[in-house]
Amino acid sequence: MSSRLVGVGVGPGDPELVTVKGVNALRAADVVVVPVMDTLERGRAEATVLHHVSGQKIVRVVFALNERTDRARREAAWDAAGARVAELLREHAYVAFATIGDPNVYSTFTYLAQTLTDLVPELVVETVPGITAMQDLAARSGAVLTEGTEPLTLVPVTAGEAALKEALAGPGTVVAYKFGRRAAEVAKALREAGRLQDAVWGSALGLPEESVRPAAELDGAALPYLSTLIAPPRREGGRGGKL
Repeated sequence: MSSRLVGVGVGPGDPELVTVKGVNALRAADVVVVPVMDTLERGRAEATVLHHVSGQKIVRVVFALNERTDRARREAAWDAAGARVAELLREHAYVAFATIGDPNVYSTFTYLAQTLTDLVPELVVETVPGITAMQDLAARSGAVLTEGTEPLTLVPVTAGEAALKEALAGPGTVVAYKFGRRAAEVAKALREAGRLQDAVWGSALGLPEESVRPAAELDGAALPYLSTLIAPPRREGGRGGKL
């Protein structure tokens, strides 16, 4: 009998932003895997899931979530995590994996699924989409992501300053993920591109420590790693000007 692995997007942190389909998938699963950097910590995904299912079905699995320099260590951690989830799939017919945001947007789930297809024969992999941080920040700040024919560019600042500057030089809205530790560089790039005034940033969206602020207030201080930024283009011509 084939095993089933479902990646469930649980949104940026607000438990009310988990979709009905996502909640049903979590509740139907035999176990729900949540990624952590340490088995003693409660990550954001687990905190969200606990609003919808019993903690008794949650299993923490350690991933090298922030390891970027030591490839050998990262690969070893991925192999260990894959082996643990493969073990769970041999014990249970239906395993859900909870990931913040969406499972197909810069998610740990992508790499896990790739690992498990080699470890678990006849594995069925599915995903349930989740609300992304850029959607939540747009709603909380009033920023409009796109109008008319505008493109939308999503850039992880971990890709480097050049990628962000190239995006800001183009048309349409630019969304920057994971920019918190490089906030000073991001503010400088926004200023040089003439996009600082209308940009907004947010962190811990939907959580008690939530912060949603104008990018013009960035002072160079480091922000939470998972901070998100929206930099809309200059919009002229009135209503429907970009049609």
